[in-house]
Amino acid sequence: MVETSHMEELLKRPLYVYDLPPELLASLTAKTTSQPVAEQEPEPSPTDLEQAAQDSAIATSSLCSLCKVSYNSVQEQRSHVRSDHHRFNIKAQLRGNAPLDEAEFAKAIGELDESISGSESSETEEEDAEGGTDTTLAALLKKRAKLAHPNEDVETEGVPNTPKQPLLWLSSSSLPSNTSLGVYRAMLSNAEQDEPAHLVETLRRKQLAPIKARTNNKAQDAAVTGPHIFMCMIGGGHFAAMLVSLAPEIHRKQGGVEDRQARVIAHKTFHRYTTRRKQGGSQSASDASRGAAHSAGSSLRRYNEAALEKDIREVLSDWREMIDTAELLFVRATGKTNRKTLFGQYDGQVLRQNDPRLRGFPFNTRRATQGELMRSFKELTRLKVSQVDEAALAAAEAKRREQELKASTPVPKPQVQKPKLSKEEEAGLLHTSQIQALIRRSKVPALMSYITNNSIPPSFTFTPADSPQNFRCPTPLHLAAHHDAPAVVTALLTKAGSDPTAVNNEGRTPFELTGDRATRDAFRIARHDLGESEWDWEAARVPSAVSKADAESRAEKERKLAEEEESSQRKARLDRLKREEAERAATSRTTKSGARTVGGLEKTAAERRDEETRGMTPEMKMRLERERRARAAEERFRKMQGQ
Repeated sequence: MVETSHMEELLKRPLYVYDLPPELLASLTAKTTSQPVAEQEPEPSPTDLEQAAQDSAIATSSLCSLCKVSYNSVQEQRSHVRSDHHRFNIKAQLRGNAPLDEAEFAKAIGELDESISGSESSETEEEDAEGGTDTTLAALLKKRAKLAHPNEDVETEGVPNTPKQPLLWLSSSSLPSNTSLGVYRAMLSNAEQDEPAHLVETLRRKQLAPIKARTNNKAQDAAVTGPHIFMCMIGGGHFAAMLVSLAPEIHRKQGGVEDRQARVIAHKTFHRYTTRRKQGGSQSASDASRGAAHSAGSSLRRYNEAALEKDIREVLSDWREMIDTAELLFVRATGKTNRKTLFGQYDGQVLRQNDPRLRGFPFNTRRATQGELMRSFKELTRLKVSQVDEAALAAAEAKRREQELKASTPVPKPQVQKPKLSKEEEAGLLHTSQIQALIRRSKVPALMSYITNNSIPPSFTFTPADSPQNFRCPTPLHLAAHHDAPAVVTALLTKAGSDPTAVNNEGRTPFELTGDRATRDAFRIARHDLGESEWDWEAARVPSAVSKADAESRAEKERKLAEEEESSQRKARLDRLKREEAERAATSRTTKSGARTVGGLEKTAAERRDEETRGMTPEMKMRLERERRARAAEERFRKMQGQ
């Protein structure tokens, strides 16, 4: 039997759902009870969302907690507040129904078999501007209310149907009883979600053998034909899409150490100016509500919207075969225009709203970029670890059921006024929201200025302490380490005096939340600069100190080794080219009569160049082309001298 200490060591590194350690996989069992949202930082439960929407004491400018929609500016926030999605959730909340996230709302509207404004034409939209949308929202509210409060369908102990939790939980016989492992429900097919009791068998079937790093086109073709998923985000004129293999890719580092990485089959990102800068919202939405404007900016935005739609559909068409064979489709499309771009009917349509593989991202996402897609892929495919006491689990479950019963009661209840927050509590909430926003954006100077101007002590912890987003990252240093922000970690340790020995509710120090080498080196460099007497670095689980010069020297050595390896590969290819040229020259001398070789026509120059550069990186191809041109120039120069 695998020792418990060894299993706990496994949990300290990221666990990939499709490549789990055999000893851990053999000890897993599915849990029959739901898990508290302690580990579900990006995805609050519907009950938490309703509570957050009612609590208007402190407001943030980057997230609508009711709709689970993030925005990057005040204009985007204003546009969202006026949107049908936000209006629907407000009305649903007043009726005691659970709000819908963006993907659920888009799916619910699509099932009504009509557009959100009653028609796709701008003229009809102007006629229905006052009543069409409200009529559609009313119909959707009635439908949701009927689903939430069935009169004719069978109910379980009088409790209406409840929304499914985004995570499915497992336990292990080799781990403490309070440790649970979570898998995102969205990573399972619809049939697999209907059988949560067979979750362990499902995970065992999903295990994939790692594949070696790509060295030629054949390996790349194998990645395309293997299990993969499609991911895309669109919003504010930004578009990012990616096809990524589910089988991990093995890279060998210095010393023969194996490192598993995600294999990206194809990716595409681009941006066009489509958002009205000071007013917010897209130009098409403004034209539909106010009539077409005739300014130069509006004309440019209309052109860019059409060009963006064309570019996106061309990418989808090029990837059609790989999208059709993808296991799952994860899509985030903000607004009616963007949903129409992806799911609207057109010749050669690729994505469809009723595709059973279609999923929304079950957590908050930021601007559509390649990096954000990769971060989302890691979040989706990594096993979640939660350590919650069973008594707390039972209490949370009882509280959830009690709140659901209260919400399902049709009789209106008098509003209970919440106790007024003290000035200290209000200040704590304000500092929490501001510091978290600055850390997530890696705004080091602004963060240090805010801490200094507001006299934030090094012992500051986020409030409220029992909220889901503060469970795993209770201090600024925990949050910076979790987001892999080495510059912020360095500033907090060396300038703000943050304590690296503080532990979160899971018993982990900030260093144990790091996910990349640069962030880990930031802790080790700080240990070197601050000295051994400043903190108990052993209690902080920070490895031996290293100077900044040594860290940079190590990185430089690794870079040189990579360059030397690339140079040796390039030299080997050049030698091969020279041998092939000599062989072709010998062959041409034996066939001076001009006869073709047996077996067909000779390859063209373009075909030979393509074959010679197969498997090379773009940089290597450019260097090879420059050397080929230099040799050709030298040959011409020698011929001129011979004349």
